[in-house]
Amino acid sequence: MKFAVVRGDIAEQEADALVNAAGTSLRMGSGVAGALRRAAGGQINEEAMGKGPVDLGEAAVTDAYDLDAEYVVHAAAMPHGGDGRATAESIRDATRNALAAADERGCRSLVVPALGCGVAGFPLEEGARIVCESIRDFEPRSLEDVRFIAYNDEQFEAIRRVADEVI
Repeated sequence: MKFAVVRGDIAEQEADALVNAAGTSLRMGSGVAGALRRAAGGQINEEAMGKGPVDLGEAAVTDAYDLDAEYVVHAAAMPHGGDGRATAESIRDATRNALAAADERGCRSLVVPALGCGVAGFPLEEGARIVCESIRDFEPRSLEDVRFIAYNDEQFEAIRRVADEVI
């Protein structure tokens, strides 16, 4: 499976599936979720919330609407509405479940953000290591290309450093 760290806006990526850094309610508020919601159109939030709430670490899949993808995989690495922070276990489970959800749908390409970091409060480098390890250890049937996306230069450099050590 090809792996790369890329810099950019996840809502502008082209892939079979994009991963949303979700809370357990699946409500698409700010950060990655907000960027995807704004680019996809309002229906994505309604569909996502209709599939929630989910357990911490679980994933739900919606249509991608106006995004350049077939699916959005909503990976719940953080509790609903700031009721606690992401944990190593929730990030690991959410990443594994997101990979599996895309793979089960026959996706060949997937873009994943730093789940559980940012508004969920988990340290970026530690979270990036968990995401990278989960990607490295995943045995796909259909996935061929997984991109770990960073929003800015600082995040990109940190994730790239970790990825170089892990993968």
